[in-house]
Amino acid sequence: MRTQTKSSLNGVFAALITPIGEDGRVDFETFDQVANFVLDRKVNGIVLGGGTAEYPHFTVEERAALIRRAVALTAGRGQVLASIGASSIYPTLRLANEAVAAGADALLITMPYFFRYAQEDLAAFTAEVCASVPVPCLLYNLPGFTNPIEVQTAIDLLSSIPNLVGMKDSSGNVAAFGPLAAAAAQNGFRLFVGEDSVILPALRAGWDGIISGIASFAPEIITAIYHSHQEGDQARAEALQSSLAEVIARIVQLPIPWAVRTLLAARGIGNGPLHIPLSKHRQDQIGQMLSWFEDWKKAQPFTEVSLTGNHKTLSYSAKRKAS
Repeated sequence: MRTQTKSSLNGVFAALITPIGEDGRVDFETFDQVANFVLDRKVNGIVLGGGTAEYPHFTVEERAALIRRAVALTAGRGQVLASIGASSIYPTLRLANEAVAAGADALLITMPYFFRYAQEDLAAFTAEVCASVPVPCLLYNLPGFTNPIEVQTAIDLLSSIPNLVGMKDSSGNVAAFGPLAAAAAQNGFRLFVGEDSVILPALRAGWDGIISGIASFAPEIITAIYHSHQEGDQARAEALQSSLAEVIARIVQLPIPWAVRTLLAARGIGNGPLHIPLSKHRQDQIGQMLSWFEDWKKAQPFTEVSLTGNHKTLSYSAKRKAS
């Protein structure tokens, strides 16, 4: 198992989509293409099993197999963070142990989804997971889809649990950036912004890096924002953030994973059908987004994908196989 320290967790991580076949099961061959696509474009690592990955659709066994594959594929090219979100502690711990055995660099502890819990419940949940594994863990605040972590709860946990080394925050709560950065400076934990619309404000507040779903199809612009900020070129960083805002305005019109998967397909990596049928309105929205994307990407420093073999398209197929 690879070792990991707090200080080495920084930079840009691409939160990967999960490709599927016509039967809805994971397409592992295409997953390799997705991972190679972002790693070739110099992200610092990849994240598996987060919101962009549509993790509730997949079994613990499928997710564990993806982690094993990712660790083998990335060797020497980047870090692997495994998100272990589930609705209860039991599948969370099973997946955590699978990720540790596979050699993931760190775990992202997503809060339980569906039922609402108090902050003390989330604290107990986090403590149990951290105590069960011998690897670094990060909180994953995804309030749009799971139980939200309040700022003080996060600070208390990050300041008291030895192997809880950081946090990914996808809330977009700019008011939390300063308090979290101040606590991180005092206690030594790492902070990653997970809401692409506020990357630059987070970095300017002293946050350490980015975990981005948009980096799954456009890693170049996310890494460019990060490096422009690190190099002190704030004018370029602001221009890039403004360009990114155009992308966000388009993709939020759809469920985010649909948009990310569609635009990754537009860059040359088809990744299977969507999990829910598309209405006529949704088909029209996707068509408009693709038309816009063709013009937008011409202005970007993109290297297009050249693939051989079976090119998989993304669409809803009425000929689904029974799972």
